[in-house]
Amino acid sequence: MQRATRLQRELALLATEPPPGITCWQDGERLDELRAQILGGADTPYEKGIFNLEIIVPERYPFEPPKIRFLTPIYHPNIDSAGRICLDVLRLPPKGAWRPSLNICTLLSSIQLLMAEPNPDDPLMADISSEYKSDRQLFLLRAREWTEKHAGQ
Repeated sequence: MQRATRLQRELALLATEPPPGITCWQDGERLDELRAQILGGADTPYEKGIFNLEIIVPERYPFEPPKIRFLTPIYHPNIDSAGRICLDVLRLPPKGAWRPSLNICTLLSSIQLLMAEPNPDDPLMADISSEYKSDRQLFLLRAREWTEKHAGQ
């Protein structure tokens, strides 16, 4: 009951006061299956891209973080080909930084920030991370190409 009430409150807030470039909604009847869209930020290789995400809210939410993954392919050192995201707030301690005071809006904003500022020192995609560190221009070119191909409007 507490989970459902909290999720309804979070979704209402996301509907009325969404962060810039982020939308989130219920996927069908189930309250624990959500979808989100993040617009690629200005001055990033993801600019003008629309990235779709899947959010699965566990039974133990908010004591356990939601499972969030990209449905839209993205060329990024911290996001793998299955859309899984390497981000500390998506993991429980001790390795992660999730706490029950965080919410879905905070997580989506953190993912949007990660898109703008990759963390090559904690990669899921080692080859893209190496490219990001050693040849930033090539990384930016490939990320833009992927954005145009997979996330173009």
